[in-house]
Amino acid sequence: MMGQLDRVHDRIAGRFRRSEPRGRAREYVSGLVAGLERKNGWTLAEQSGEVSPDGMQRLLRWADWDIDGVRDDVRDYVVEHLGEPGGVLIVDDTGFLKKGVR
Repeated sequence: MMGQLDRVHDRIAGRFRRSEPRGRAREYVSGLVAGLERKNGWTLAEQSGEVSPDGMQRLLRWADWDIDGVRDDVRDYVVEHLGEPGGVLIVDDTGFLKKGVR
């Protein structure tokens, strides 16, 4: 999984102007895909070795990065790796992922 995470990060890295938010974004995404029971600012910060959620909050609230570009890059990555012709990906509020084909 870390190889895939590295590939996604390589794809989005140019969307961050500074190295600190770029590195923190990788840690943030790593925490999101980790097997944590709860995912919030504290648990994501702890997963990345930080002592408080301040850095993660700074990333999400004030860091200078191309939000739309990251969204597009991640979407393209998902389509390339999970997509199938005629496929539909549905994410519901229960947190379960469903993949179907029309």
